[in-house]
Amino acid sequence: MGRSQHSWPGPRPSDDAPLAFSANAGGSCGRTGDNDIVEAAIPLAFTAAWASGINPYLLVFLMGILGRVVSLDVPAAFERVDVLVVFAILVAVDAVADKIMWLDSAWDVVNTAIRPIAGGVVALLIASPTIELPGAVIAAGGGTVALITHLAKATTRLAVNTSPEPASNVVVSVAEDTAIVGVVIIAIINPWVAAAIAAVLFVAAVIVALALAGTARAVITGRRNRKRSLESGQSPGAAQP
Repeated sequence: MGRSQHSWPGPRPSDDAPLAFSANAGGSCGRTGDNDIVEAAIPLAFTAAWASGINPYLLVFLMGILGRVVSLDVPAAFERVDVLVVFAILVAVDAVADKIMWLDSAWDVVNTAIRPIAGGVVALLIASPTIELPGAVIAAGGGTVALITHLAKATTRLAVNTSPEPASNVVVSVAEDTAIVGVVIIAIINPWVAAAIAAVLFVAAVIVALALAGTARAVITGRRNRKRSLESGQSPGAAQP
């Protein structure tokens, strides 16, 4: 059976509604023109790339479930049972690893290549059928957004790990996953609003990561100085900066 090539997300087209997703001001779903489809693909690709930089497993799993349950037009591979099972397992692994102090940072290292690649691939799958740009350009754009998002996430987690309170990791992890689910749901209604929210979160994450990186660096340096002072038999206050 053939599948529609229209961009995610949007109701699958039928014979009397050949175009699936409306990117008009109201963000309603229904019949659209080619320009609306193209306009919708741009914010959807950005939103998906941003989400991939945080948790690509949750994004793909969520898109696959929405494709099956709500009949949204998503890349056909995401709806396959075997793909959903694999990504459900990866979502579970991520849910555990992302909430344990320092293990979350190790998990970020493992995903340093995976998240940007996922961002590029998902952006390409969403945008390439409708946007007249070389696939390499679309993939590079999505990969760049995902990479920056990933680096901001990883930096923030390193800073959070300097806190003695382990609950911080759980709170941040849950907030990240909740943001992905919320923004994806909003994208179904209005892709431009979802992209705007993703853009705000993207910029905010970079700013927070840069600020926390400086704080974490100062904390780590202070701990090293105190350790050196104790090892040399000096009081911590006598340590040289």
